[in-house]
Amino acid sequence: MLPRFEHSLLIGSVLLASCQPRPPEPVPQPEPPTVERPETLDFQPVEWADMPGWTERDLAPALQAFQRSCARLNRRADSDPLNPQARWAGRIEDWRGACAAAAMTVAGPDAARSSLEAVFTPVRLLARDAETFETRSDGLLTGYYEPYVEVRRERQGEFTQPLRRRPDDLVTVDLGRFDESLAGRRIVGEVSDGELVLYKDRARIETDNAGDIFAWGRPVDVFFLQIQGSGRLVFADGHEERAAFAAHNGLPYRSIGRELVQRGELEAHAASKQGIEAWLSARGPEATAELFGVNPRYVFFQSESLANPQLGPRGSSGVALTPMASIAVDTRVMAHGVPVWLSADLPELDGWTGLVIAQDSGGAINGPLRGDFFWGWGETAERRAGTTRARAEWTILLPHTVVARLFAETELN
Repeated sequence: MLPRFEHSLLIGSVLLASCQPRPPEPVPQPEPPTVERPETLDFQPVEWADMPGWTERDLAPALQAFQRSCARLNRRADSDPLNPQARWAGRIEDWRGACAAAAMTVAGPDAARSSLEAVFTPVRLLARDAETFETRSDGLLTGYYEPYVEVRRERQGEFTQPLRRRPDDLVTVDLGRFDESLAGRRIVGEVSDGELVLYKDRARIETDNAGDIFAWGRPVDVFFLQIQGSGRLVFADGHEERAAFAAHNGLPYRSIGRELVQRGELEAHAASKQGIEAWLSARGPEATAELFGVNPRYVFFQSESLANPQLGPRGSSGVALTPMASIAVDTRVMAHGVPVWLSADLPELDGWTGLVIAQDSGGAINGPLRGDFFWGWGETAERRAGTTRARAEWTILLPHTVVARLFAETELN
C-alpha cells in the first residue's frame, strides 16, 4: 500500500528504492516507473499436486478475502472484463461459479480445498521478456503493513505535522471514460483557467494549507504513514480510528531512503525506517523538512471508525485487506480478485507457501510477478514488512472457462 493504495508505497520501496466529441488531450502526468525491459505474462498449466503445501495450509483467511472480493464482483455486469487491462483474466460471468462456490463453502480445511479445486484450475505465472522471449518463474515480493500512529487533535509539542483531508480542488480523471484504450488509467490535477494542470507538490500543499486538517502527528510518523497509505490513529485518550487513503497529488514518488544512500549519508543496509528516523533525530526539524521535500508526492486521508478491528484498510479494489491473505499487484498486468498461490522465503517464515488474493495496488508495484504482501498491523507485522524482500513464485487459480479460453488463444498464437 491503498483507496489506500495508490498507496502501497511501502517500506520495502522506501528503503531501496516501501473520460460525443473527443475532449482536448489531458495534461500529461508523470508515469509510474516501469520494469527495465518490457515483460509480459506467460502461462503454464500445472496440477494441484505441483503446488507445495497445498494440502497442508489453512485456506480460511484467503477464502474469506475472496468472498469479500466476490461481493463487489457480484454487483457488476456479466459482460464486464474482470480487468480491462488484463483481459486474460476473463469476464465477470466466468467468475460467478467460483464466487457461488466460495459463498457456500462450509467450515473445515478439506471442504474449502475441495470447493476451490472444483471451480478453479491452477496456472503457473511466468514473466516473458518481450525482446528475447526468455522467461523467469519468480518475481520480487515486498511487504507492507498498517502502522499505529500516535496523534493529537491539535498541534502541540512534537506533534507538528498535519494529516490532511482531500482538498476540494483536487481532480481525478478516469481516462477510460474518454478512450476505451485507456481503461484503468487515471490522472490527477487541478483546474486553472479552464485547463487541467499538475497539482501542487508537497511543499506547496503545506504552504497553501491545502486540505482540512483532522489530526497532528510527529513528522516522521506522518511521512511513513503516507508511504503505507493508511494507518490506525491513536489519540491521547486512547481512542482509535483509521486514517484511510483518500487521494494523492498525482506527482511521482521519490524514496528518501534512496536519497540518503545516494548522498552517502546512509549505507543501503541502514536505510530502514529506524535508520532514517535516527538520521533525522540527529539533525533536527530543518533537515527533516528538507529531506521530506525530496519526495513531491503527498497523500491525503479520510478518518474512519474501526468498525471491525480484525480487518485491514480498504485496498484499491475497494475491499478490506486480510493479514497474510491480501497482496498488492500491478493492475496493468494483473486483475484484482484473482487468487494467487505464493511460494517464497518470508521473514521468519522460510519456505512459506499460502493462498492470497490480489486486492490492492501501489505506485511502486510494477510489472509481472511483482507483489506487495500485506502483513497486517502491530509490531510483528511492522518488523516483517520492513524486511520483506523475497523472490516469489506465483500460481494463480482461474475458473475453468478462463483457462480453456486462455490456452486456446495461446495455441492460436
